Amino acid sequence: MPIASALGSYFTDYTGKRYLDFSSQLVNLNIGYQHPKLVAAIQEQAAKLCTISPGFANDARGEAARLIAEIAPGDLNTVFFTNGGADANENAIRMARLHTGRHKILAAYRSYHGATAGAIALTGDPRRWACEPGLPGIVRYWGPYAYRSAFHATTEQEESDRALSHLRDLLMVEGSHTVAAIILETVVGTNGILVPPPGYLAGVRALCDEFGIVMIADEVMAGFGRCGEWFAVDRWSVTPDLITFAKGVNSGYVPLGGVLISDPIAATFADRAYPGGLTYSGHPLACASAVASINIFREEGIIDHARWLGTDVIGPELRALAERHPSVGEVRGLGVFWALELVRDRETREPLVPFNAVGAQAKPMAEFAAACKDRGVWPFVHFNRTHVVPPCTTSADEIREGIAVLDEALKVADTYYTGS
Repeated sequence: MPIASALGSYFTDYTGKRYLDFSSQLVNLNIGYQHPKLVAAIQEQAAKLCTISPGFANDARGEAARLIAEIAPGDLNTVFFTNGGADANENAIRMARLHTGRHKILAAYRSYHGATAGAIALTGDPRRWACEPGLPGIVRYWGPYAYRSAFHATTEQEESDRALSHLRDLLMVEGSHTVAAIILETVVGTNGILVPPPGYLAGVRALCDEFGIVMIADEVMAGFGRCGEWFAVDRWSVTPDLITFAKGVNSGYVPLGGVLISDPIAATFADRAYPGGLTYSGHPLACASAVASINIFREEGIIDHARWLGTDVIGPELRALAERHPSVGEVRGLGVFWALELVRDRETREPLVPFNAVGAQAKPMAEFAAACKDRGVWPFVHFNRTHVVPPCTTSADEIREGIAVLDEALKVADTYYTGS
């Protein structure tokens, strides 16, 4: 679809049809389209210095790093800039391996970490399959997902405890002394908006401390306001050793990503060159947009607004939808990061479409998505879920406008319901 223009939470095609963006494009447009202060900052930097290689210092890069480290938890005081989230994860696992002298990385099923060679090997969804065999040393684990528990848990606490026990068992049989890092999405994004149950992140942190393993939190999608916090880990008061970020740091106005690095890992490379770098690392235009974005977040109270949207608007409105539509099996999320899991039967929890459905199997979700678009809402659908992930700056009235469209579109999903 060719797009002619965009502003705030909407984009418009060349026929003049306007869409309320409930996808934030690729869940990266946290600050909305065409924010005037962000556009002005890019223009100002372009007039001053468009580009300079990473071997030189520049004020935009230094200020972006300072601001990002300032809002980061704990001792994550150093920033390594990349061009996006995939290469942030590539560099994070490289740092972990060099820091520990170990080679294995534990990565979850139902995860997505990017499409470069190493990042896709970390990824635990079907996008990985065509790229195999991939990077050696990746060991797969099951993360918590209480609605479809791999551990036969019946409560959130059981899910947390059993998922942590599963990780401990894996470390035993793989040899904890061979494991460099455990990587996880703080809140799993594309694969379901899976919010970690109580105690899970703290438990992973404790396992990493016990066995000298680097904890990597992939916050490419969950960070910078999406979960109603600067970083999603802040909600659980957990400090990883590395945080990878991109997307929301500047809403994709110019490509930018990076790795936040704890003091002990940064010290590893104080007297030893880190064997990594990219031509456009810390690009001045990108860094200037990140500086402007963080300042806008602060000036306009966007973090608090995103948290309020989740607790007072999106959550209650989606739970009300679930009461009206039998095809809604579960509502979950926080901040401006929500999912409706659609089912054919609430009792058996049979998904509306199968895992990784294609062709005719995917028809119910395709029809649901088409019904949303026909009514002027652009949805984010994946497998049997629709995600509610508009910009963090979206107003309460715009949220209600979009959810009213979901209310109509879910009537399509309800026609496929087979339960009682």
